[in-house]
Amino acid sequence: MAYQGFAQEYLGMPAVTRAYTTACVLTTAAVQLEFITPFQLYFNPDLIFRKFQIWRLITNFLFFGPLGFSFFFNMIFLYRYCRMLEEGSFRGRTADFVFMFLFGGFLMTLFGLFASLFFLGQAFTIMLVYVWSRRNPYIRMNFFGLLNFQAPFLPWVLMGFSLLLGNSIIIDLLGIAVGHIYYFLEDVFPNQPGGKKLLLTPSFLKMVFDTPEEDPNYNPLPEDRPEHQPRDQDQNEQQHP
Repeated sequence: MAYQGFAQEYLGMPAVTRAYTTACVLTTAAVQLEFITPFQLYFNPDLIFRKFQIWRLITNFLFFGPLGFSFFFNMIFLYRYCRMLEEGSFRGRTADFVFMFLFGGFLMTLFGLFASLFFLGQAFTIMLVYVWSRRNPYIRMNFFGLLNFQAPFLPWVLMGFSLLLGNSIIIDLLGIAVGHIYYFLEDVFPNQPGGKKLLLTPSFLKMVFDTPEEDPNYNPLPEDRPEHQPRDQDQNEQQHP
């Protein structure tokens, strides 16, 4: 029963969230089982551009460290806020959601060229949390039963928690910065006087990920209209005289 419940929950996840979280878990499992090592995954511009190890542009977003508290903590937040975004403000706009992934990953990669950052998955999670928190400003949050605050403060609370654990806050600041850039360009600037939408999802992403809308002006041929379609009973009678 537990397995069936897990399988049902897994299959019920929206597509992008399921794909990303699965890739993160499988990558960590592969490292844990010693099929691969973190040295094959980390972000290294020299190996990417001189040795053409292009996969590092993606794998550095998939590894969150060895199994432990930090890994499970990141996975919970990744799953939760990625899913809430995809099922919330990006509902029915999968292409726009994928474009946000690409835009955020691109900016973080640019920053990684000039900083000694090897894995950017945590920054990416903070970006998702930031965008969700700014789009849900009135939701009250509770952090481990210790703090009560409104959603926009959540990324800063997570950064403070990282600081308490002795981790560098550069990754968190990067996620917040990229999240704010996306939020400003997507939600704030277009609504300003003289502003316009600058982040336009490429049409090929819409073709791949979004179901095309029916043309309201489409007029089907008479034989294609529902009233001219044979009923199931008629079809059965035709098939089984």
